[in-house]
Amino acid sequence: MEQITLARPDDWHLHLRDGAMLRAVAPETARHFGRAIIMPNLVPPVVTGAQAAAYRERILAALPEGSAFEPLMTLYLTEDTDPADVAAAHASGLVKAVKLYPAGATTNSASGVTNFDKVRPTLEKMAEIGLPLCVHGEVVTSDVDIFDREAVFIDTVLDPLRRATPGLRVVMEHITTSQGADYARSGGDDLGATITTHHLVINRNAILVGGIKPHYYCLPVAKREEHRLALRKAATSGDATFFLGTDSAPHLDPLKENACGCAGCFTATNTMSVLAEVFEQDGALDKLEAFTSLNGPRFYGLPVNDSTLTLTKGAPVTYPAKIDSADGPVTVFDPMMPLHWRVED
Repeated sequence: MEQITLARPDDWHLHLRDGAMLRAVAPETARHFGRAIIMPNLVPPVVTGAQAAAYRERILAALPEGSAFEPLMTLYLTEDTDPADVAAAHASGLVKAVKLYPAGATTNSASGVTNFDKVRPTLEKMAEIGLPLCVHGEVVTSDVDIFDREAVFIDTVLDPLRRATPGLRVVMEHITTSQGADYARSGGDDLGATITTHHLVINRNAILVGGIKPHYYCLPVAKREEHRLALRKAATSGDATFFLGTDSAPHLDPLKENACGCAGCFTATNTMSVLAEVFEQDGALDKLEAFTSLNGPRFYGLPVNDSTLTLTKGAPVTYPAKIDSADGPVTVFDPMMPLHWRVED
């Protein structure tokens, strides 16, 4: 196969940041994607409908003229979240999901949840109105090894939470383990899971072998090779449970390349070429559209995009190593392999 045309893909987990960073990276996603679920972990976080509406306007202002890209807004769940405000923001069509960060789990998660009993009224309201909960699935207790935090979260937090809130629609975001993939498959129509581009490509060796590689450091951290292969099997299966959420997370290079570097891989620029390469390697190009363009809208109850995107195979395509912002450079994810699939303009 030398060419493939897909319904235009969506990104069901995206960080755009704000200010100069937003203006630099928003066009990178808008070039190839029709829509994206926008993460609310700004400083301060996006916790109300009014804040989400204002953030949406800033995103739209950062897009190239004539862009049809649609930001799908989320609210950051805190122990003080007002269920009525969540319901009103959803009813208006503005908010498509609420994001759960365990406090301290990742970038700008300090305002997240510690006591899950305090958010139960909000979760019950979300189950009632059909509003999905997007979950960063890691425990943060210091006695749990960082490579085990996802599996422990499933057993001790996620499964009890779902059992206590029947009908709650949940997205397990950026799963990184075979346990995550297995649990997602078992959850029925109310459970979905996103998989990132970079977790299909790297394992923990990419971060640690031959010196510390900060641009491969992300949270959840990449795991053993057996888990990467389990994610590839899930993503390329065509199973409607799994869909693309890049978790593209830009940080300025000086904030990545220091003694306590920030977590995140910036993949917005080259994701579609990387994914086509991965799916071809696994003999699953016929399943790429399901993963990038069909399964996500199905879970969120949205129409598939009317427009299309075409990739053509040929000589290796070159992407910029960095994207410049007014505050400094951002390194683009390097998949450590030639990319033969080019997105046609």
